[in-house]
Amino acid sequence: MVSRFIRIVMLSALALALVPSLSLGADDFFKGKTIRFVVGFSPGGGFDTYTRLIARHFGKHVPGNPRTVVQNRTGAGSMIAANYIFNRAKPDGLTIGNWIGPLVLQHVLGKKGIKFDGRKFNWLGVPSTDDNTCALTKASGINSIEDWINSKRPIKIGATAPGSTTDDVPKLIKAATDLPMKIVEGYGGTAIIRVSAEKGELDGGCWAWQSIKPTWRQGIESGNVKPILQVGPDKHPDLQDVAVATKLAKDDTGKKLLQVAADVYRAISRPYSLPPGVPADRVKTLQTAFMATLKDPELIANANKSKLELNPSDGNWVAKKMKGLYNMDSSTLSLLKEVLSPKK
Repeated sequence: MVSRFIRIVMLSALALALVPSLSLGADDFFKGKTIRFVVGFSPGGGFDTYTRLIARHFGKHVPGNPRTVVQNRTGAGSMIAANYIFNRAKPDGLTIGNWIGPLVLQHVLGKKGIKFDGRKFNWLGVPSTDDNTCALTKASGINSIEDWINSKRPIKIGATAPGSTTDDVPKLIKAATDLPMKIVEGYGGTAIIRVSAEKGELDGGCWAWQSIKPTWRQGIESGNVKPILQVGPDKHPDLQDVAVATKLAKDDTGKKLLQVAADVYRAISRPYSLPPGVPADRVKTLQTAFMATLKDPELIANANKSKLELNPSDGNWVAKKMKGLYNMDSSTLSLLKEVLSPKK
């Protein structure tokens, strides 16, 4: 009788001990924790600038109001960060990745070194679409698209690595239009490309106007940097006098390449992701918090002050876009592989 009583007491105590862990849902989990944002590019660039703005406001929209920190994990056009999030980040909802989305297209094309599957991430959303634009320095001597078309030398465009907008978009433009250009890879991010262009090592670069406008603001306002070409197909409101690449396509194949540039590199360039395996309730909580953050009046005021555009889309929308890359028709994939991953 005594032993039976002891067993009952012990089982009751064990049950009570398990109650807190069993009831620890997403609403309780984040309290007292720190959420880490891992950015795949260098400090001072567009990805870093957007992420630091989001991180400042994110915690107040997550139950438990966790702290937030931003870390830069650069290399290979943000592939190092993407691989880290997918394979090494603990799937507990406390690590959020921000790396360039078109790397998923590179995975579809069979790029070596990619160790993730774009269909298996948990996506939070994107803060804005990208209107990709080539901006050149005054020192380049190129003040209009006519100057570029008639240039006697290839214009040096800074780039990070295959899979990034800075690399792939100028490759697509070059193949579609035959504009004279030399793509110089290996830079750690757009901040470094900007500095190199200002030193005269490069003529400029091609990436999102949403990033160029706030981060190269001084150069643009002084007239030392000028947007020369936008991918299109539609003109950005700020760039009504800037040429559109789709109008320069040499043939139907060129138009097809620029359509991909407009679709893929515009829609899903800067997504925020969680690793596979994060509990579903935490994913949902963070997805909700992400969209709430981007609608926060204080964040919007700060974004307007910093000239950062906001046009957010949610995680489900991003997931559909990413899955669509794996369903692209074979003829388009073959064409893209020839341009973006040529055999050496």
